[in-house]
Amino acid sequence: MKYLVMVQCTQADYEGMRGKANATSPAWSQEDVQAMYAFMGALNNDLAETGELIDGQGLVEPARTRLVGPGDDGKPVITDGPYGETKELLAGYWVLDCASLERVTEIAERVLECPQPAGARRYPVVIRPIDSGSADV
Repeated sequence: MKYLVMVQCTQADYEGMRGKANATSPAWSQEDVQAMYAFMGALNNDLAETGELIDGQGLVEPARTRLVGPGDDGKPVITDGPYGETKELLAGYWVLDCASLERVTEIAERVLECPQPAGARRYPVVIRPIDSGSADV
């Protein structure tokens, strides 16, 4: 079965990763960032070797996003992010093809082992089965 595995963060977390401490995130050193990328690279390599990795991407900070929504007049309204009403946003994802929910849960537990500096917030990893179009929705 295919699964979408998602990690979350906030704009403040991205700022911390750029070395700018704030009320909710410590400043990350270059070594902290390199350790995170090395961990994620090793995880992706392992998942590619097992044949479970379909896709995986990190996303840019929320401040570089755009929201296109319907306006009251039916015309699109375009706004830039981040959005004050949303605290946590998608930071990255994997699309995995795993034999079971238990296996993808093991992978999510490994994601939680990603190194980060003391005081950095840890977010849950979200696992969503991908609908294959079957009638058991």
